Amino acid sequence: MRLVQVFVSDDELESVRSTLEERDVDYVTTSGSDDQVEHTLVQFPLPTDAVGDVLGALSEAGVDERAYTVVGSAESAMTPNMETLISRYASDYTPLASFELSSKARSLSRDTYSFVWMILLSAIIATAGLLIDSPAIVVGSMVIAPIVGPVLTASVGAAVGDWKMMTAGVKQQVIGLAVAIAGAAVTALFLKELYFVTPVIEPSSIELMTVRLAPSATAVLVGVAAAGAAAFGVTTKGPLSLIGVMIAAALIPAAAAVGIGIAWGSPVVALGTLLLLLVTIVVIDLVLFSSLWLLGYRSAPGLRSVLRGGTGRTVGVVLAAVLLAAVVGVVFVGTAEQIAYQREVHREVSEVVSQPQYDELSVTGVSVEYAYPPVFSQPETVTVTVNKPADQSTGSLSDELAAAIADRTGERPVVRVRYQNYEQARPAAEARSNPGLLVPFADALGRNHVDRSDAVAGVEIHHDDAHGVSADRRDAVHRGSHDLAALAHHE
Repeated sequence: MRLVQVFVSDDELESVRSTLEERDVDYVTTSGSDDQVEHTLVQFPLPTDAVGDVLGALSEAGVDERAYTVVGSAESAMTPNMETLISRYASDYTPLASFELSSKARSLSRDTYSFVWMILLSAIIATAGLLIDSPAIVVGSMVIAPIVGPVLTASVGAAVGDWKMMTAGVKQQVIGLAVAIAGAAVTALFLKELYFVTPVIEPSSIELMTVRLAPSATAVLVGVAAAGAAAFGVTTKGPLSLIGVMIAAALIPAAAAVGIGIAWGSPVVALGTLLLLLVTIVVIDLVLFSSLWLLGYRSAPGLRSVLRGGTGRTVGVVLAAVLLAAVVGVVFVGTAEQIAYQREVHREVSEVVSQPQYDELSVTGVSVEYAYPPVFSQPETVTVTVNKPADQSTGSLSDELAAAIADRTGERPVVRVRYQNYEQARPAAEARSNPGLLVPFADALGRNHVDRSDAVAGVEIHHDDAHGVSADRRDAVHRGSHDLAALAHHE
């Protein structure tokens, strides 16, 4: 509910009355004071969704809303036509008025001091979460990150023509992401040098890092969807807290990943994650602005008003625009090349593993590092994770994948195949009637997992092995699985 106050001249009063009565809006008027006897204060309550429509009608009737218009919150209103208004606007999508939109975006902004500290703390938390591979900690960093504020103020400012608001939002974005990267690099270096984490760990092998090693089609899609959701959230009366978390989810972990790549001295990881971060923030800003434009916020002034202010300002604006266009162009070209490369890698992995000799293999993941560093000679890494029976030999799968990728793309990455081996016994069907007996024996064998819900085979023992298993170990596992099956059959 909103309470609107409009201060109008006596010449405008009659048209204001007619406009409000046509829309069944109940109002009261208060005459101006001694020095404003020719003006009247008109007050009327409205449902939130009706504010934009009614103020638009008053503007068409000749009322200058910039002269004196106040829109405040109200708990409730009991007027003759309030229920009619609520019913009329309840099911309609009615975006906020431009000044309400600006006010809502600004309400999510922070002063630079507190903004920098909150970004730094969220980056530290995200870095720690990535290094110990903890999704819960990474999610916590997203919740406290205030990055949604400058994202909204930049796009909303551009949409409504408030260039001061837009430039302030862009400036805070740049400062925030730079602080996040620097904070993440210092944090990762501190943890590494003091052995709080293993210095010899490969960042690209951490599961939460593998999805952030380079820009991808899914990352771009997430940015587009987050920006679209933010556009609808900021233009309506709904809260933005969850949307803010979504935007932070696309940015803060990526900034932390850049810092980790720098701390570990891995230029391919650092460059790939930096490109991911840049393309995500650019996509979010552009899609958010475009969404606001399509929703009707098109009051931005022309280029002439932007360049107004002398030769110095004109040159500055032109140089900034050229620099921005160059950065955006490089980011999108690099992203397009990487996405195309990832598609070819995925296609080759699918074709190779689909061959008859690999019928019992199942691919569970493919991660691809950034493949187009302009100055670094360090080759990218492609990691393929597969499930396979422990007693099956895969021959030279990694070499075959590397050759196939090189033939199709011309790139020669380092191809790693990570095997997740399992042993599977096939006991009698009645063994499944008491699967609880299998747990102690599986623990005694030191295996990672016993699948007690296998509806077909009964006993299945899994373990990870990046380099395969020895023959003695496979024999021991094989004998153990059959012993389990026999015991279950006996019971």
